Amino acid sequence: MPNAPAAPPLIEISVAAPAYNEAENIAAAVTEWREYLEHNPAIGAWEIVVCDDGSGDATGKILEELREDCPQLVVVTFERNLGAGAAIAAAIARTRMDWVVLLDSDGQFPIANLDRFIERIRSGAGLAFSGARIRKADSLPYRWGSAASGAVSNLLHRTHYRDFNSIFKVVYGPLFRALPLESAGMNCSTEITARVSELGHAWVELPIEHRERGGGSRGWRFWRGARDRALFVGYLGLRHWLLRRGVLRVPVLDEEVR
Repeated sequence: MPNAPAAPPLIEISVAAPAYNEAENIAAAVTEWREYLEHNPAIGAWEIVVCDDGSGDATGKILEELREDCPQLVVVTFERNLGAGAAIAAAIARTRMDWVVLLDSDGQFPIANLDRFIERIRSGAGLAFSGARIRKADSLPYRWGSAASGAVSNLLHRTHYRDFNSIFKVVYGPLFRALPLESAGMNCSTEITARVSELGHAWVELPIEHRERGGGSRGWRFWRGARDRALFVGYLGLRHWLLRRGVLRVPVLDEEVR
C-alpha cells in the first residue's frame, strides 16, 4: 500500500503593526487578526506585535485590555510619538516567528489576503512577498501621490513592481529583522521594498484587497507627507545609485537570510 502524502508544513506567523491614535479601529483589527490566525489550518504558532506610537487616545488602554484575553498579543509602547517608520521597525524587531506579516491598524488591509500567499511560501517561491492593491480605497490625491512615487522608485531602482509602496508585506523573519530601516514617517513601506531589493531579493507580488479606513483619520498631513515622500524617494534612489557604483557597500547579513 502506498504511503499517504506528507501533510504540508504549518507556517509560523508573526503579525507586526504600528498604531497611532487608532482607538476607533484597533480592537476590530486585532480581533480580526486573532480569529484568522487561530482558525487557519495552515498556521501553527503565531503572535501579534503592535507598537503603540505614543497615542494620545485610548489605543494603549484598549491594547492592554485585549492582551488580558490574548497572551499571543505583544504590545510595544512609545512614550511619545516617533512616527510610523519607528513603530514599524520596533514591531518587526520584537517578532519571533519564521514569517512576519506587516499590516496597518486602520483596517484597510484584511489579513485574509494572506490566503493568497501561503501556498507560495510553502513552495519556497521566495523570501519576500508583497501585496499589490488592485483597487486602492484611498482618496484620489493619495492614489496619485502613491502612483507617482511608485513610478519614480521603480525607475530609480530598475524594478517593475505594481505597488512599490504597499505596506502589506510577508517576509522571512530573519531577513525582515535584519533590515537596517531608517524611515521615521509613513515612508517605511517604500524603504522596505527598496532595502530588500538592495540585498538582491526579488519581491513576489500578489494581488490583494484594500478597504477604506475603519474610522478615524490619517496621522499625517497630505502636503507635508507628499514633500517628505518625494525627499525620501530621492534619498533611496541616490543610495541605490551609490551602491551600484560601489561608493556604498551592501550590508553583510547572516548566511540564513542571503
